[in-house]
Amino acid sequence: MVFQLFRRNERAATIRALYGAIVAQARSPAFYRAYGVPDTVDGRFDMIALHVILFFRRVRADEEVRALGQRVFDAFCRDMDHNLREMGVSDVRIPRRMREVGAAYYGRTASYDRALAGTDEALAAALAKNILAVEGVPEEAVRLAAYVREAVAGLDRLQNARLAAAVLDFPDPDTILVAGNGT
Repeated sequence: MVFQLFRRNERAATIRALYGAIVAQARSPAFYRAYGVPDTVDGRFDMIALHVILFFRRVRADEEVRALGQRVFDAFCRDMDHNLREMGVSDVRIPRRMREVGAAYYGRTASYDRALAGTDEALAAALAKNILAVEGVPEEAVRLAAYVREAVAGLDRLQNARLAAAVLDFPDPDTILVAGNGT
């Protein structure tokens, strides 16, 4: 097993690096500039959740790296808790707000899993609803769906040794074009 080679603090550093790579990708200015993602607390949460979901999708089916998924999810939960506190949510309200975060995460996971098993239009519709907060399928959602498909393909090709080394190969969102219109 890959992680048997690591000591405890090396594993912690790997998880921090993986989660950091996910957050850095989710904060890419292209999503907020060219994909229509609202540059708000909710928009940023949705992009981080999307990338955690894509990462977890990759590792959950592979026994060798499955534990990475749980540890990255735990880092995501700690980060959300910390951010809520930074925004001034009181200790009394944190549990309720974390339940809301969990419900949003699991709802999006189910939605994206169904959509990824379906058509590009179904994926674009799910992304439009959950991330762009619009009905229908605007061009930005089609582009975001193309990005997600490319991200899934890249993560699926990613070797376990690279995951264990905290290397994630997300596509550059600036280079994703939608067939037919050059955007």
